Amino acid sequence: MALYTTTNPTTGRTDKEFTTLGDGEVEQVLERSHAAFAPWRATAATERAAILERVADAYDARSQELAELIAVEMGKPLRQARGEVKLSGSIYRWYATHGPELLEAEQLDPQGAQESLVQTAPIGPLVGVMPWNYPYYQVARFVAPNLMAGNTIILKHAEICAGSAEAIAEILHEAGVPRDAYINVFASHEQIADMIADPRVRGVSLTGSERAGAAVAETAAKHLKKSVLELGGSDPLIVLDDAELEQVARTVATARLSNAGQACNSPKRIIVPSTQLEAFVATVVETFEAATVGDPLDKSVDVGPLSSISARDGVLEQVETAVRQGATLRTGGKAIAGEGAFMQPTVLTGVTPEMDAYAEEIFGPVAVIYGADSEDAAVQLANDVPFGLSGSVWGSDLEHAKDIADRLEVGMAYVNEHGTTLPGLPFGGVKRSGFGRELGRWGMGEFVNTRLRRTSAS
Repeated sequence: MALYTTTNPTTGRTDKEFTTLGDGEVEQVLERSHAAFAPWRATAATERAAILERVADAYDARSQELAELIAVEMGKPLRQARGEVKLSGSIYRWYATHGPELLEAEQLDPQGAQESLVQTAPIGPLVGVMPWNYPYYQVARFVAPNLMAGNTIILKHAEICAGSAEAIAEILHEAGVPRDAYINVFASHEQIADMIADPRVRGVSLTGSERAGAAVAETAAKHLKKSVLELGGSDPLIVLDDAELEQVARTVATARLSNAGQACNSPKRIIVPSTQLEAFVATVVETFEAATVGDPLDKSVDVGPLSSISARDGVLEQVETAVRQGATLRTGGKAIAGEGAFMQPTVLTGVTPEMDAYAEEIFGPVAVIYGADSEDAAVQLANDVPFGLSGSVWGSDLEHAKDIADRLEVGMAYVNEHGTTLPGLPFGGVKRSGFGRELGRWGMGEFVNTRLRRTSAS
């Protein structure tokens, strides 16, 4: 039977193994989640909110412990890990504060009746399939609004994040979420497909790869289930000619190296005026080469390992292919000798549409920088990929920058910032980056019954 494992990407050694769910236990999980739904939905919204408030308190109180756990599991540097823990707690707190009001009924124009009322009701057990790159944050985006709404949850985390998955379940249960209202499962992909197909499950949310998203969406559609997908991204970042070039270059370089580049909404394709390309590249290269790569538990480290040796080797293969196809390697591009999944921060230029790297997502510390001869050319380049998660525009003339941002084919467009995520802002993409939204009131609206009750005189 397959095992979930904690394999420290800093050392390459497996620290702990977790046995997966037995096939005979799938029915038990489904029945438990189904049976827990009626009492959980009947729990007052204010009580569910109070539970989420205690969850947020626990994230704050256990910040260092939780940060160290994912540093060992998937290699996130401590400062960044603590930031993720803080953000995750703030999501639970946001829904604790705003959830009850989002669930209140809305009076419409009666339109000929005595009353037309829209109610918001939970729909039942949900399956969540979560990735490893933000172990707490990705779960919070899905779990907080749906527990607040009164749904029950079966959560499958990534195979390398079993330890943090257990910690999440422990925090939720200790805060007062019934054990069967939130069930953490170390399940196989086949078992998850069986759960999605079961009529007791009413929806599924996945954050992950295009391949995984397509498989989950196919199963959900076949059984007429709602799905929300947050998939890959190859986010463009456009620098206008009136931007503060050096400042933007350093900001962009730091953002690209965050989480070792393993973020769907990281600025992966950087587009600058052709006349400023060399100066911009020089600053990014300087910043990349000055970054400290090493053990994520070391407070001085800027860039940790990638999540695994295989993940590191896959990114290196993408870089090697790009160079072989004619791209220019400006810095990096090699594995760092020794134990662990470390690689040199890498800058590529000269990538053209004929190359694999032009359209694919590079999930690692690699910046691809382009020169564009005009703003129209920059926008065309930005949109000329199958992804549409987020993108940004940087410049001093804010009105003009906003006009350019409005031309990006993305779910989230930013001006003079990139990838900002906050509890009250919608998160999601278009094209092959998925569909549906998480966070804010939009996240609350995905897995609920927006129910009309209309009353007329007899």
